[in-house]
Amino acid sequence: MRSAGTYLRGHWQLLAITAIVFALWSTPVVLPLKFLVVYFHELSHALMAILTGGSVESLSVNFQQGGEVWTRGGSRVLTLTAGYLGSLLIGVALLLVALRGRMDKLVLGGIGGVMLLTLLLYVRDIPALVICGLTGAALIAASRYFSAQICDLILRVIGLSSLIYVPYDIWDDTIRRSYLRSDARMLAEEIGGTTLMWGGLWFVISLCVIFWCLTRGLGRDSNLHFRTRG
Repeated sequence: MRSAGTYLRGHWQLLAITAIVFALWSTPVVLPLKFLVVYFHELSHALMAILTGGSVESLSVNFQQGGEVWTRGGSRVLTLTAGYLGSLLIGVALLLVALRGRMDKLVLGGIGGVMLLTLLLYVRDIPALVICGLTGAALIAASRYFSAQICDLILRVIGLSSLIYVPYDIWDDTIRRSYLRSDARMLAEEIGGTTLMWGGLWFVISLCVIFWCLTRGLGRDSNLHFRTRG
């Protein structure tokens, strides 16, 4: 079994990123990351609706860190479930791509491209146009002009921010403020149960996914080693 010291040495960069994001959580500095995770949430709803035979009418993300998707057809149950858990899985996938893969620039640019495509197909309001347009363009520019290592670092920050934000959002929207008309409340109205039950289930699943990622997905050493020219 690995010691705490070994774990800290092997993953100190991820721990430092997490600490910095937490420290800046209530500041405007982290707002772009929050907007991006909210976008992942709404995108997950949209993708699940399409995958289950439905269609997407519109997608919106606003400056109050909220959003909505209007869909037609598809599985209502799976579409509602996909929001929180889908955005979490996107975050985990981006983090693992950064840690294990060599396609950081391609993936970062791909996220930006998807955001711009979403804007063209489904965005109908000014806040979402600004958020998706500016963020998508910035990610594409980063993938074009930044080094692979910097793109890797950006993906780590995005992935970790999703891991931080999703369980907090589930707790805040469906458990602490269960009276809100959240995904969990709408699911309870669709198939039964309570907002607390569905929110609690999603919260437990999110913690299990994060635990797996941190214990099984990181490997022995996740630190990013920057090359220097000699």
